[in-house]
Amino acid sequence: MTASARALAIVQVGATDHGGGAATVAAGLMRGYAARGHQVWHVVGRKGTGDPGVLPLPDDDRPWFSATGYVAVQVRLRRLAERHPNRGFGLLSRSLRMATHPRAIVDHLNGIEDFAFPASARLLDQFASAPDVVHAHNLHGGYFDLRALAPISARLPTVLTLHDMWLMTGHCAHALGCGRWQTGCGQCPDLTLDPPIRRDATDRNWRRKQEVFAASRVHLAAPSRWLRDQVGRSMLAPSAGDVRVIPNGVDTSVFRPADRRQARARLGLPDASTIILLTAGSSGSMWKDDRTLARLIDGLAARRRAEPLVFVAVGREFAARSRPGAAIRSVPVVGDPRVMAQYYQSADLYLHAARADTFPLAVLEAMACGTPVVATAVGGIPEQIRPAAIEAVRAGRRDGIGDATGMLVPPAGAVEMTDAVEALLDCEPVRVRLGENAARDVASRFTLDRQVEAYLAWYRDLLGARAEAERGVGIA
Repeated sequence: MTASARALAIVQVGATDHGGGAATVAAGLMRGYAARGHQVWHVVGRKGTGDPGVLPLPDDDRPWFSATGYVAVQVRLRRLAERHPNRGFGLLSRSLRMATHPRAIVDHLNGIEDFAFPASARLLDQFASAPDVVHAHNLHGGYFDLRALAPISARLPTVLTLHDMWLMTGHCAHALGCGRWQTGCGQCPDLTLDPPIRRDATDRNWRRKQEVFAASRVHLAAPSRWLRDQVGRSMLAPSAGDVRVIPNGVDTSVFRPADRRQARARLGLPDASTIILLTAGSSGSMWKDDRTLARLIDGLAARRRAEPLVFVAVGREFAARSRPGAAIRSVPVVGDPRVMAQYYQSADLYLHAARADTFPLAVLEAMACGTPVVATAVGGIPEQIRPAAIEAVRAGRRDGIGDATGMLVPPAGAVEMTDAVEALLDCEPVRVRLGENAARDVASRFTLDRQVEAYLAWYRDLLGARAEAERGVGIA
């Protein structure tokens, strides 16, 4: 039976199975594959759910560490840590690792990224039969040895979805305008960018990654053309196999337009207020631009004193405080996507202010719910939103905005974002038209089904190419 006709066995690899964009993407793909009859596992550094298809990857599974209970304790600590490897139980887990792995301490103090996770080399050994494909997502987060990519990719077709720039740099997930990652890093302008390092070993870290990919046969996926273009300028380009753009997708059976008043009633939000949803899912993220949002809140509160404004920040504590005319509500992390959809459905606008971003799901989710988005034009966001000009919005005519789905503003553009929001609040018909356009656009371009089918087709292409190559070797 050919790969195109049979069910596939797929292994995904990621830092965690819940929370954050990469984990959400991987979980959606996992559901989509299973719904189509494929067998799928998700191997993660930090397991936070009870899904039997999610398997924890120990940082060190050598006999001594298994026999002493180290592995079991670390799996438990990492589960308790959830998404936070650097505080609480996550910090305790890191401290235990440092105490038992002296080399890890030396590397940490010298700014060398920690790759010493022996269990990565035996990742495939836990399966009774060899899977068809390995699909890795974020490989940073203190759980995976990049050097394992070489033997894994030699055995099986291996796809790696980039969710940020970390694999191209000497330590950071986003370069924020620095171009040193294109030539070898070194003399890093900011060691505090996530993931931070203590000393400038960025040139060494960069070279190690270059050596890993030169020895591997990895195919790369980027959710945006912007990120694919970064790959083309990076040290990944010479050794990458196939490089494809496969946009992130959302489940439009969950994220879809709904009655705003009913959504507000379910969430206990005031029906008579203007509700503006702030950059969602950014707990602890330095890549979101809360300074711009705080300035926007000040500006709108001053300009629209007579209008009751409610700003809702989901998934984090927002530093700004409520003031006359502008109430701020911080909502804990929402784990249920159906509840998260209600927040988008309840809002008049969704604001996504970012210093850096790749192809954020939150923007797509809001659009799918028919909620107009005002976002910073960074990374892949301009590929998600068809922008309306502020002059067209101010003109107040539905037919004057064409197929626009939202508005874009420059980085750190607090004044421009405030102006865009005010223009939209002043014209409900334009707001409604943007939301209608956005929901249709997501349904045609950015659904989870499209994403799942694109990856499955790619897997089959890779399996077919490998089988043909092996037949050629046999004939020779």
